[in-house]
Amino acid sequence: MAGAGKKVLIADDEADTRAFVQAALEDDGYAILEASNGEAAIAVARLEKPDLIILDVQMPRKTGFEAFDDLRHNETTKAIPIIMLTGVKERTGIGFSAKDMRDYFESEPEAFIDKPVDPDILRDTVAKLLAK
Repeated sequence: MAGAGKKVLIADDEADTRAFVQAALEDDGYAILEASNGEAAIAVARLEKPDLIILDVQMPRKTGFEAFDDLRHNETTKAIPIIMLTGVKERTGIGFSAKDMRDYFESEPEAFIDKPVDPDILRDTVAKLLAK
């Protein structure tokens, strides 16, 4: 299995989205960790040190952007690749880009994936990031 032994943290406040992402990745052998808000995502990442983090943009307690910034400024988590999931473009027509995040946070995620999530794009993106 391509992802055997690799840990992926899925942080999304919607249980259905976490289940969908897990289902898309489970056949590749990834060990899945979950968090339902930004604060929990940071705590799980620091404790478990996943190989990759998938962060929803809109979450309670800390947004995905706030969690991203915290993760990038922590020695334990700063090198973990991050994929940002966002449904904002679908709802508002306004999209985010890696450049937008770099301009604001002085760092950028390794990828952005818009909701609704295409499982093939998700699987390919995860596999590419974890192959580095």
